[in-house]
Amino acid sequence: MRDITLGYAFCGSFCTISQSLKELEKLSKLDIKIKPIMSEIVYNTDTRFGKAADLIERVEDLCGEKIIHSITTAEPIGPKGLLDIIVVSPCTGNTTAKIALGITDTPVTMAVKAHLRNDRPVVIGLATNDALGASAKNIGLLSNTNNIYFVPFGQDDPIGKPTSLVCDFTKTQETIEHALKGKQIQPMIF
Repeated sequence: MRDITLGYAFCGSFCTISQSLKELEKLSKLDIKIKPIMSEIVYNTDTRFGKAADLIERVEDLCGEKIIHSITTAEPIGPKGLLDIIVVSPCTGNTTAKIALGITDTPVTMAVKAHLRNDRPVVIGLATNDALGASAKNIGLLSNTNNIYFVPFGQDDPIGKPTSLVCDFTKTQETIEHALKGKQIQPMIF
């Protein structure tokens, strides 16, 4: 995986952002260009998991680029063909639904829509408490959609949160490598 431009998008599963950030750190050491993208919620919200300003500083430092955090700055991704692949990690149930239904009301969903118009791959790193509930149909739709690939996922707490699924963030790079070849990494569900 060399000489590509990767979009790396964060959505608001705040409890898993640190795991995704570890994968971004690994990717930043490769010979690739990374354009960071954040939902408005992640870009603007301080939580018990950390301050937005600290996350922004860390991500921009790793990528050497300013974060795309508005719909207007995400839209040119498609017409200008800026990316070879996008990773959305963590990808919430809300964002999964919007991608599945073509709703483009956040920087992340606009980036994905703009990118997909170029027939290029999108990798989704799920992290949602309702994956086996209300979000299940959207995950199903996306698993049967061209150019959508999933980081392998499974239940993170079957007893305490029986409908929750979280991806194995450590499989992100391997999933990207497969997706660039048009292949879904297997097994997709663990």
